[in-house]
Order: sequence, then C-alpha cells, then structure tokens
Amino acid sequence: MNADAVVLDVDGVLVDVADSYRRAIVETVDRVYGETVDDEGVQRFKNAGGFNNDWELTYAAALFVLARDAGYDADVVAFTDAVAAAGGGLEAAEGVVRDAPIDAAAVFDRWDPDHLRAVFQALYLGTDLYRDLEGGDPPVESGGYIHDEPVLVERSTLDALTERFAVGVLTGRPAAEADIALDRVGLSVADAHRFTMDDWAEGKPHPRALTRLADRFDADAVAFAGDTLDDVRTATNAADADPDRTYHGIGVLTGGLTGESGRRAFADAGASAVIETVNDLPALLERP
Repeated sequence: MNADAVVLDVDGVLVDVADSYRRAIVETVDRVYGETVDDEGVQRFKNAGGFNNDWELTYAAALFVLARDAGYDADVVAFTDAVAAAGGGLEAAEGVVRDAPIDAAAVFDRWDPDHLRAVFQALYLGTDLYRDLEGGDPPVESGGYIHDEPVLVERSTLDALTERFAVGVLTGRPAAEADIALDRVGLSVADAHRFTMDDWAEGKPHPRALTRLADRFDADAVAFAGDTLDDVRTATNAADADPDRTYHGIGVLTGGLTGESGRRAFADAGASAVIETVNDLPALLERP
C-alpha cells in the first residue's frame, strides 16, 4: 500500500484507553444518575457514528439511561441503532429521545451535560490535573484514570514511520490531553501536523482535518490509522472530498473493535486494510 504521509489516531492506537476514557464514560453516568451502560454499550455508541467526542458520548449514554427511567422500553442496541439511522452523534440521540413515547421534557429537565462533563474530567484527569487544566476544584476526588493508559506503540514502530514518512496526528482529544499522551509514547509532532478537538469543530468523520493535513504535507497518498469506524469513514469521506489524492483508512484492532467481527465492521465501513496493532503499520506501507 503506497503512502507518502501517515496520520495516526491516539486513543486505541498509540495508547489503550479502556481503563481511562471508556471507564470514565461508564462511571460518570453511574455517579450522576445511579445507572449506566456497560463497555459493550459504549462501543455501540461508537459504532453508531458521530461520537468521536467522549463527552458527547457520555451525554448520549446519560440520555439513554434517563429515557429508560422514564419508561423507554428499548435496550441500548435498539437505541444506538436508532441513533445511527438518524445520522449518528449527540443531536441524533436527542432526537431519538424526543420521538420516544415517553415524557421527553422530564428527561431533558434531569439531563445536565455541564455536570456530566465536570465529573468526567474529574475522574479522567484526577484532582491535581483537573485544577491545572480546568481551573477549579473538581466535583469528585480521583487519582486520575489518565494514568491508566498503557502504551500500545513500540519505539521501533515510531522510528520506522518517522524515518520513511511524513507523520501527523488526528485525535478527538483536547490539545492538553493529546500532549500528555504523545509525551508518554515519545512522539513529537509539529503543531501544524496535528489536529485535536481544539483545532476543528466538525470532528470525525468530517474530512476537513485529514484533507488539511494532506495539503500541509503536500502528499499524494495518505494513510490514516484509527480504531473506530469513524476513523475509517474520515478517510473515505476525505477521498470523496479530495479526489486528486488517495486516502487509505486503516482499521486497528486494539480499540473497541476486535477479532473477526471487528475486521468485518471495518471492511464494511470501507477500510483499505485492517491490522492487529499499529506496530503492523510499517510493514503494510511503502513509499510510492
């Protein structure tokens, strides 16, 4: 597979976030509302699309829990299928709740995204980092799940990629949290060669960030490796938006999608290739 630029997702590709971001989603909803979704439910929201932002996934999971409490009788599978059918993302989740045969106004009266975000950040960052990055006292005390993110990428992989290709980063993390993860794995990327949550409003799978990186690299062929269907969709959308370049969406099986079912899901989303870990990427790619 030819490429002259490689763009990497962070979560589920460079670092494992099962016990950090994903744990924070589950535990935030539970702490605020006394009920929550499980890990499989989190993945179903991810697969529905439009939830690159884990705060928004948390808000949507809370809406589901509150709707269930108000008499919504569908399970998380049916709910996320309805969200996907409505286009994915938080706005679609809100629409599903409004259209449900329940007292939706009562659900939205109880729904508090600002408080959910504060609790999420407190659990994820921990007390000290919360004060540093959020500028106040956290609503709950925590050691910080951010410290529970094992590195997935090997030093030799980073060396092989940076020696042979222009390398960029495209992540849904806020910039400060992206800095922490990139420092942990030992990857230095110029500001112009990375996009974080703070750099573009649309989020994945919107193609603008990826096509902008391709412009900045003056690349003819770009490989984007990520662990979600929206990562692959970002590449396919970029190919549609920028037909003069080649974009390869590469699914990585170290996030929520794993095994043969993960391979099939990536293939159905239009992946050019699926690899077990990001450490398989150098062997997959060649320069044109």
